[in-house]
Amino acid sequence: MTHSPLLDRSRRAVWHPCTQMKSHESLPLVPVTRGEGVWLYDDTGRRFLDGVSAWWVNLFGHCNPRINDAICEQLETLEHVMLAGFTHAPVVELSERLSALTGHRLGHAFYASDGASATEIALKMSMHAWRNLGETGKDRFISLAGSYHGETVGALAVTDVALFRDAYAPLVRAGTTVPSPDARQAEPGETDEDVAERAALALEHYLAEHHDGIAALIVEPLVQGAVGMAMYHPHYLRRARELCDTYRVHLIADEIAVGCGRTGTFFACEQAGIWPDMMCLSKGISGGYLPLSLVLSTDAIYDCFYDDDVHRGFLHSHSYTGNPLACRAALATLDIFETDDVLQANQTRARQLGDAAQAAFANHPAVHHLRQRGMILAFDVDTTRSDFNQRFFAAGLDAGVLLRPLGHTVYFMPPYIVEADDIAHLVRGAATALERSLNPAR
Repeated sequence: MTHSPLLDRSRRAVWHPCTQMKSHESLPLVPVTRGEGVWLYDDTGRRFLDGVSAWWVNLFGHCNPRINDAICEQLETLEHVMLAGFTHAPVVELSERLSALTGHRLGHAFYASDGASATEIALKMSMHAWRNLGETGKDRFISLAGSYHGETVGALAVTDVALFRDAYAPLVRAGTTVPSPDARQAEPGETDEDVAERAALALEHYLAEHHDGIAALIVEPLVQGAVGMAMYHPHYLRRARELCDTYRVHLIADEIAVGCGRTGTFFACEQAGIWPDMMCLSKGISGGYLPLSLVLSTDAIYDCFYDDDVHRGFLHSHSYTGNPLACRAALATLDIFETDDVLQANQTRARQLGDAAQAAFANHPAVHHLRQRGMILAFDVDTTRSDFNQRFFAAGLDAGVLLRPLGHTVYFMPPYIVEADDIAHLVRGAATALERSLNPAR
C-alpha cells in the first residue's frame, strides 16, 4: 500500500479506538477517501469490499442516496434542539414506528448516542424502577459468560471480555455471569437446543438462590458478538423470559449488534417469540450514518417513573439526545426496509453467502464451527499464531476485502445491498487471506 501523508498526521493527532497504537508502526492505517455502496476507496483508488459493515453499522451501503437526501432535507429545517422540555417530528415519528414494530409491547423510547450509553441507560432504568417500587435490594445484574455490552464503566459491569474489562476492574462494580448457551459447547450427542436448555438450568439455579438482589438479566439475543460470534438456539431466550417472569427480574435485550434485521428478523427476539422489558438499539438503526442509540421500554417500566416527585423521574440525559438529523437518518432506514422488502430479500442474500462459504471453507482442515444466523456468518480457525487476526486483516486488504477477525474467529457481516458477485468476491478474498495468514511464505 502506498504511503500517505495522512497516515503520519493521523498517528500524530488521532488516538484511534480499540487499538494499540504502536501496532501501526508495522500495520499501517488505511486512508479511506470515499465510499460507494459496499465499497471503500483509499487515496490511491484501490477499493475494498466492506465485509464488516463499517463495524456492524452500515445496512444499505456507503453514501446511500435515499438516506443522504433525508438528512439534507432535515438540515434545511432543524439540525438540533434540546429534548428536555421540547420535542420535534423526527423523534416522535421514529419512536412511534419502533414501538409499532414491537406490536406496541415496548411503548416508549429513551435516546442516547451509542451502544454503551444505551446499556448504561437500561441498567440505571432497571435498578431505579425497582427502587421506585420499594425494592431497594434489587441492584445487581446478570449477564452471559463472554458477553459484551460496551466499554463505559457501567457497561463493563456486564461485559465479560477480559481484554476490555480487566484494566478497569478497580472502577467496575462487577455483575455475575451465568453460562452461555453458545452452541459450540455442545457435548457429543447434544443439539444446540440441548446446550440452550443446559445454560437455562444454570440460570434457573442462580435465580432461585439470588433473585431478591437481582435487578435484571442482560443478553445479546441469538449471537454474542465480541466473544467470537457465539450463536445459540432461541430456546434460551424463551426460557430466560419465563425465568425472569417467575423470579421478578427484568430482561434486557441488547439488540445493538443483532437488531435491525441482522439475524433475519427485524428484532432477534422475534425468533424466540418473546419480548424483553427493555431493548437496546444502536449501530444499524441510523443506517450507519450518525451516532444514535435508544432504549425501548414497556409501559410497566415507564409507569414506575411517572410521578409528581422529580426524584422518581429518570434523570439521565446528554446534550444530543434525540438529535433530529440522526432520527431522520433512522426514519429513512426504516423506509428502505419497508419499500425494498429487505427482510425477504436478505433471505436470498444469506443463502448465497452460506452456500459460498460452505463451498470455500467447510472442508478446510483449519476451519471449525462454520455457522450462520441471517446475515452473520462466522467460523473459527485452528492456529497457534497469536498475530493471526492482523495477518488475515492485512492479507484481506491485499485481496480487496475488509474483514477483521475477532481473535481466531473470521466473520462476515456485509451490508444488505451485497449482490451475488460481491459475495463471491468477499468469500474468494477471505479464502486467499486465510491461506496467506496460515502460510505466510505463500
